[in-house]
Amino acid sequence: MRNNNFTFLILVLVLSVNACNTKNQIANDKNSTAEDGLYFGQKPPGLKPEPIERGILTKEGWELGGVFTPGMKEFYFTTTSGDAPLDPSVSVFRNESRGWKKYDFYATGNDTMYSKDKYIERTNSGWSEIKSLGGPFDTIPIMRLTASSQGTLVFDEFTRDGSGLLRYSRLVNGKRESPKPFDKEINTGKWKAHPFIASDESYIIWDSEREGGYGDGDMYISFKQADGTWGAAINFGDKINTDGEDGGGYVTPDGKYLSYCPRCKPPYDRMWVDAKIIETLRPQ
Repeated sequence: MRNNNFTFLILVLVLSVNACNTKNQIANDKNSTAEDGLYFGQKPPGLKPEPIERGILTKEGWELGGVFTPGMKEFYFTTTSGDAPLDPSVSVFRNESRGWKKYDFYATGNDTMYSKDKYIERTNSGWSEIKSLGGPFDTIPIMRLTASSQGTLVFDEFTRDGSGLLRYSRLVNGKRESPKPFDKEINTGKWKAHPFIASDESYIIWDSEREGGYGDGDMYISFKQADGTWGAAINFGDKINTDGEDGGGYVTPDGKYLSYCPRCKPPYDRMWVDAKIIETLRPQ
């Protein structure tokens, strides 16, 4: 799928994002730093969680550019969403047998973006066609899949009774391993979901219901040990977790900020906090 339209689309997206950032910087704070512009004009938080301003970045999100592929079977554009407002995605409407279906692909590993069991790859002329991870990935009801820079995938499994497992799959010598469940350090409790693996694979964040938690569901983190195993699940504590259902955590692509959903109920407002909070949880 090599087409000049994709090169044009990427150029439009870059120019549009830069223009939006510049406008927000001027309008919100004439003395704002260049870093502020990276986050849609919002002032980054410290170690105290702050709400993401819906007036600047609404739940409905925004779109930039858009182009059909040759044959008019897929339509690509860039967007942000309420699920990941600080992690812009490439969205694709694909004309399938039952009509148009939307896929949101997130930048979770090098030049590959994932949407559950599907992925697209960056090429010299834009994004590739939608590809499938194949079996057994396409038989697991995945809700969220993220990837490290080394290509390790971590993902969850939707079940009606909350018994789904968190799994991982590594790239070994260029070949994709079959998914394996994490050990009990991570796969304990109910409603284990929304895993996020750090780019360097140094930690995994997820949410679940466990004994000793603060509410219906809490966010946890596990750090990779020197021998390659995963350490005990560590609760993020009451600075992050509430008496409700907390989760959906991920770290911005630059590694600087943690975004999550406290008391995940409509309108699903999100918070963000300096990712240094992660280091305060790392065992000494």
